[in-house]
Amino acid sequence: MLVLDQVMIRRGPWSLVADGCFDKGIHLVTGDVGSGKSMLALIMAGLILPEKGTVRRVQIHTAMLSTQFPEFHLTGLTVAEECASWGLDAEEVIRITGLCITADTPPLCLSRGELKRLHLTCILARPYDLLLLDEPFSSLDCSEKERLCKDLSLRQEGTTVIFTHEQATFPRVDRIWEIADGRLADRGGLPGALQRWQHAPALVKKLVSAGTLPDNLTPDSIREAACRIRE
Repeated sequence: MLVLDQVMIRRGPWSLVADGCFDKGIHLVTGDVGSGKSMLALIMAGLILPEKGTVRRVQIHTAMLSTQFPEFHLTGLTVAEECASWGLDAEEVIRITGLCITADTPPLCLSRGELKRLHLTCILARPYDLLLLDEPFSSLDCSEKERLCKDLSLRQEGTTVIFTHEQATFPRVDRIWEIADGRLADRGGLPGALQRWQHAPALVKKLVSAGTLPDNLTPDSIREAACRIRE
């Protein structure tokens, strides 16, 4: 569990205030570009100290932050070295990613989308008490977004926090948060949170307006709710 207690950070005229408890499960944090999602991720990871308030970790012994740009995480000159830095076998990682590469391929020769697939596969192969994913869907095509969502939905351990402005593809989530007017707001658990979610995708807003709430944000949940409208 990670607790934000009256946390505040300021950069010139911009400021962010955050209170809340992120317990076990998958949390979705949304907000406009520039609202402070990445800054909040850095604060929760302990890489930036807030000007006010405290960040408390309860029974969190292992934590990982994945930033938006996978190249920032590279430590190996080859795919084999990069996978080894995570304690993983390169051939197995390559098989999972489906990439047409070899263990000797330099990671920086990959496109950003390919590198993101390699990076996320390495991250999701390890258990963490706290996993922070900043814009994990960026640079991925639709099929890879869907695969990532399936993998995330299967996570049973720890607390996972996804910071994103994605509007189409989501995993099964337990709680929705959003940054609005310089403050982190807890919209609650699903499906009730959908009625209070200002940054909800257009299709979700349409379903809410029709009084047909999907039980979650997965494609299957959305389709099932849309079918109820047609009925």
